[in-house]
Amino acid sequence: MKTLFLVLISVLFISCHQGTENMKKPKELIVYAGTYTSQGSDGIYVYTLNMANGELTLRHSVKDIENPSFLALAPDGKYLYAVHELNNYKGKRTGTVRSFRIEPGSWDLTFLSEQPSNGEHPCHVAVTPDGTYVLLANYSSGSVSMFPVRDGVLQAASDTAQHVGAGPNPKRQQGPHAHSINISPDGRYAFAVDLGIDKIVNYKLDLQNGRLVPNPKQKFVQVTPGAGPRHFTFHPNGGFAYVINELGNSIVAYTYNTADGVLSELQTVSTLPPDFSGESYCADIHITPDGKFLYGSNRGHNSLAIFKISGDGMLQHAGFQSTLGDWPRNFAIDPTGTYLLAANQKSDNIVVFCINKETGELQATGNEVHVSMPVCIKMLVP
Repeated sequence: MKTLFLVLISVLFISCHQGTENMKKPKELIVYAGTYTSQGSDGIYVYTLNMANGELTLRHSVKDIENPSFLALAPDGKYLYAVHELNNYKGKRTGTVRSFRIEPGSWDLTFLSEQPSNGEHPCHVAVTPDGTYVLLANYSSGSVSMFPVRDGVLQAASDTAQHVGAGPNPKRQQGPHAHSINISPDGRYAFAVDLGIDKIVNYKLDLQNGRLVPNPKQKFVQVTPGAGPRHFTFHPNGGFAYVINELGNSIVAYTYNTADGVLSELQTVSTLPPDFSGESYCADIHITPDGKFLYGSNRGHNSLAIFKISGDGMLQHAGFQSTLGDWPRNFAIDPTGTYLLAANQKSDNIVVFCINKETGELQATGNEVHVSMPVCIKMLVP
């Protein structure tokens, strides 16, 4: 039995590290986890991820902050930004966004600044590639805001764009609900995915004046009514983009024209097995750094749907993997493409899987940490 166990561990290690022999890999990564704090979470947790075996070790936590649900790292790795998913700040109906300095060596977080988000329940945040602006999505208000940044210090919002409309689902789409804001790799455009109005709103970024300008070539992309688009990602080659639909349990593939920021629909695929009849809602979407595989999370089915990406951007089903927990709200793939970390909100655990770089298959490493209501994971190469 002991021999069999050692063989299995050896096979698991090989599959986790195949294709990385010629890659200069860090010995460890720093992992930041944002949470909801209503059931006892400290706030933001800082871990070390051992790249040899996938073990997570707690280093630090940032306390006395409420609902730091979604995080974003500055491109230079010096700062971290966190939305505070609230609807009341100093008597105003708004959440906030905070910035923290990442301390070299300890990788702990030091508070720098805070600004109102200009909308209720901010739920997603992103940083421009040059690090000069932070953008966020306000879910309940259905708006997106843009903030200048100076050495990690957030300035007052330079612009806020309000979405309008509704969708056919009376419980979830009674008005606009901006669920994510996503910046093109070249930093010229931003795509606000709005669950409430079934649209991907397309903005051209005016970085000189800090403005969100409707893209004259394509002001929005209409998603299937009732689909409820949620999160969005670009392919590493920059030529494709994908949106995951929370209510429709589906993923839509697009070609992306870098010249004018226009999306063109390619394909729609389901994230659930054809024989599944329960209740489930999609959440997050990510692509491996080599661009070969795409994953989408299913809350309810409690799985990650796995897809192989063809050269033309089309998706092919490659399987499913249980997240070994309940309600996988968010997950992250490390920059080397070795590990995937799944945050299960309702079972209070973050589970580490290794990625088979040939098939996209996920294998549990046996490593996990318990943290109350994890929502978002970001990883930093020290």
